[in-house]
Order: sequence, then structure tokens, then C-alpha cells
Amino acid sequence: MEKELAKQLEIIRRGAAEIVPENELVEKIKKSVAAGKPLHIKLGLDPTAPDIHLGHTVVLQKLRQFQDLGHKVTIIIGDYTGRIGDPTGKSETRKQLTDEEIKVNAQTYENQIFKILDRSKTNVVFNSQWLAPLTFADVIGLAAKYTVARMLERDDFAKRFHNELPISIHEFFYPLMQGYDSVALEADIELGGTDQKFNLLMGRHLQKEYGQEPQVALMMPILEGLDGVQKMSKSLGNYIGITESPKEMYGKTMSIADELMIRYFELVTPVEMEEIRAIEKGLKAGQIHPRDLKMRLAREIVTIYYGAEAAEKAEEEFKNIFQKKELPNEVPEYRLSDKDLEDGCIWLPKLLALAGLVSGTSEGKRLIQQGAVKIDEEKITDPDIKLIPQDGIIIKAGKRKFAKIIR
Repeated sequence: MEKELAKQLEIIRRGAAEIVPENELVEKIKKSVAAGKPLHIKLGLDPTAPDIHLGHTVVLQKLRQFQDLGHKVTIIIGDYTGRIGDPTGKSETRKQLTDEEIKVNAQTYENQIFKILDRSKTNVVFNSQWLAPLTFADVIGLAAKYTVARMLERDDFAKRFHNELPISIHEFFYPLMQGYDSVALEADIELGGTDQKFNLLMGRHLQKEYGQEPQVALMMPILEGLDGVQKMSKSLGNYIGITESPKEMYGKTMSIADELMIRYFELVTPVEMEEIRAIEKGLKAGQIHPRDLKMRLAREIVTIYYGAEAAEKAEEEFKNIFQKKELPNEVPEYRLSDKDLEDGCIWLPKLLALAGLVSGTSEGKRLIQQGAVKIDEEKITDPDIKLIPQDGIIIKAGKRKFAKIIR
């Protein structure tokens, strides 16, 4: 039993930022091992965004570890909590999602989470199942189990209150509803990011109020994005999406800061900790080249979502482009029509946008000014340039985007 306990604790503690309280985690695992009964692990996901990036997968990887240890995992799709939107870290009231938005985003989430989790060992439920039947009297009873003073201790609410910014009453119900999810499921452990601590501890509080054994809150760190500073976020553009192409995923991974490599290995790959510690030691001793290690990391990440063969192809293409200075194996083509031209010419930022290399002409101008645009390997720095486009020219925007222009 002691050996199994130690093994589980080492895996569960991997990468964890905080476990509250850890002594209760130890006791829960002891009971689970002794009785041969799996623990019930809970993760709530609000379907507020349709796409998952690597930052979201930190808690999913931890859930997979629990599955591999034989524990019971439940994913709660917060179709009811999603109507409010998590106020965590927000300086204003969030826009409420429509039922249709929730339905579409929830389906996308379900499709993506099983790139990591074992579908056969995952229970997916919607919290409308137990929240929708609550009567108004039930809701009043739930609200009576927490005070406004305690609610205002929450950092984001406190800041808004201090700055005289509006806090809608319905926002107070978000942590209560998430906490009630734990009551409904009788969860043993709830996972979340460090920014979810208030919500996770609410689950403990409400379970005690309803006479249940309180859950353990296990918080995972927030993953830094490609800039190495701010948290990974689609809105900040510093993300690696798990549905991006293998080539894009590999190339983006190669752009992360060297000092983040070990952290990424630990939080978003299944590589064993013993090997990660050996890698870290070799890196510090100068026995492993950072570039080679980053290529290994990129292979590991692409393999999770697309398989080993796709990872090898992405690596070969990366080498061709950045080490051998060759073109990608497949260059997307854009066929110019006469309507694209004005007096036989086209403004380069417009061409970049038409070819799908940038999101708009503003981004195109910025890339040109930064010296990040080449035509047939010749750098272009004048954002006002108008081209007489020739058939077959190759345009490169940034480090990884190419287009062949066809006339």
C-alpha cells in the first residue's frame, strides 16, 4: 500500500501549484487504495470559447494522469454557469451567452478534450441537469450559505467595488453554482487553474454545509504563452492551438523561450518526470543543446494531437525552411484575378491579406515595416509599395507563412 500511495502522490503532485489541503489528499488516496475504490475527480468547463489551446490542456493532462491511476473523472460542461460567465479576473460584467452559443461551444469542447482524455473513462455531464430543477426557494437556501462580505474578499469583486464599478447580483451566483456542482457530484477532488482558487474552495465550503466530506482543491499553474511573460491566450496571440496544423504547432513550439522548455515538458506532455529531471540536468550541464531539446518538445506536442508520423513530417519541413532555407513541401497558391488589380498593380498589404498571409491590411503594413515580408527571398520594407505581380512569385510573411501567386 505504501508503495502505491507514494506512486500516486508523485504523479498527482507533478506540476501542481497548490493542493488544499494536502493532508486530506493523502488520506483520500489511502482510503481509495485500501478499499480499491476510485476517487471522483471533477473539472468544470464553461463553453465560453470554441477552441482549446495548450494552456487549457494543463488541467486536462492532470485529469488524464488521474484516469491512468484508475480514478473516476467527470467533466462538467457549464451550460448553466456559462449563462453568467466566470467573473474571475474580469473588470466588468461579462456578456451572457445564448443557448445556441453554449450548444456550439460545448460540442467543440467535447470534440477537443478527447484528444487528451480517454473517452471510455470520462463521464461528461451538463450542470443544467441539477441546476435547472432548483426552485427559487432552493436558490435562496443556497445563497444563504455564504455572505456578501466573504464574496467581496474575492480579488476581482474587491477591485470593482473599490473602483465603484458595477457588480451585478447574478455574478455572485457563479461561484455558488460552481460550488454546488461539487455537492451534486459528491466530488473528492476538483481541478482548476490557480485563478480558480476561490471557486474551488467554494465547493469545499458548500459540501461541508450540505453534510458531505469536503473535496480537495488541486490547482495547476497558468501556462505562459509564446512571449514567455503573459498567460497563453488567443486574444494575446501568444498561443498554440490544439487544432492548428502540425506544421504551425511545431513552428510555434520552436519559438518559445528556452527557459520555458522544462515547464512545457512537465505541464503539457506525458514524458515521465524521471526523464524530464535527467533532461534538465543535461541542459544545465551543457550536454543537451537547447535547439535539439526544443525540437524534441515540438515533436512530443505534435505527436499528442496528430501522431508520430505527422510530427516527423512537421520537423522535416521545419528543417527545410529554417536550416536548409528551402521552401515548404506544399506552398498554398493564390490566383489573382483582374478585379484584384488597379491599373495592373496591387498594394502589397492588400495582396498579403488576399493570399491569407495576414488577417488584414493593417497587420500586413506592420509586418512589412518590421522587415518580416519577402518576395522571392527579397526583403520588402516599404508598406506603400504597389506591385506588378508576376506569375509564380513566392511571398513569405513572418517565419512560417508562404503563398505562391498565380496569374
